[in-house]
Amino acid sequence: MTTSSTLGKVYLVGAGPGAADLITVRGANLLAKADMVFHDALIDPAMLELCPQAIKVAVGKRCGKLSSAQEFINKRLVDAAQKYQTIVRLKGGDPMLFGRADEEITALSHAGIPFEIVPGITAALAGAASLQKSLTLRGVARSVAFVTLAQASESGGINQLQPLQNPSADTLVYYMGRKDAAQIAKQLLEASPNHRGDTPVHILEAVSTSKERHWESNLLALAQGKADHWFDPSSPALILIGQALQTNQNDLKGSSSKVDDGLQNSLIFPNSRRRA
Repeated sequence: MTTSSTLGKVYLVGAGPGAADLITVRGANLLAKADMVFHDALIDPAMLELCPQAIKVAVGKRCGKLSSAQEFINKRLVDAAQKYQTIVRLKGGDPMLFGRADEEITALSHAGIPFEIVPGITAALAGAASLQKSLTLRGVARSVAFVTLAQASESGGINQLQPLQNPSADTLVYYMGRKDAAQIAKQLLEASPNHRGDTPVHILEAVSTSKERHWESNLLALAQGKADHWFDPSSPALILIGQALQTNQNDLKGSSSKVDDGLQNSLIFPNSRRRA
């Protein structure tokens, strides 16, 4: 990638799951010195207070609403790097998960614009923290799948796709699945041996923020449309499905709870005798 010393640098920064104080320290420091910030629609306004000196441009995409075309965003990033030194592209969650980062990376690379990616906490992890339940659980769930059914159209809007066929992970986390929630559940009940009618389901809206809401039931209830009227169309929703998420985990049977103190009580070898 060829660059010029006169060009600015673009930072693709993960804003985290929602709450302003869950952005990384590196991300916050970059906002504090940014000349220009292109931010998603769902960014907490409090987070934009971290960059009072910057020119702020909203370029987010919302389902069913007029949105910025990705090609237009790409061009604006390239143009900004030719005028300013520090440009932040502030993305919800993590830039590399359902964030269309690859398209922006390609555009910046072709234009010879230097860039850096700053990770952020994705909503699934914030959801697990809010529920105080692991997405994986010894003896119960050893795999997790992050799934989205949404796909950007050429005009920059969001098109909804049919649910993916037969997800095989123990724990499933659906992003942007509000419109297809019942269909997701029906398809899992029909096609996935890992998920039954009593499989726990949790839905979180606006996770990690003061507006967070929680719906808890099971896969059969979700398939019957019992969450359809609960959703708030103005809030991002996260659907979590799997046995690891059940309310009472005391009865889960995993490995033996007996602790072997042999290693703790054994001799500590000097560095010269340690082996990997």
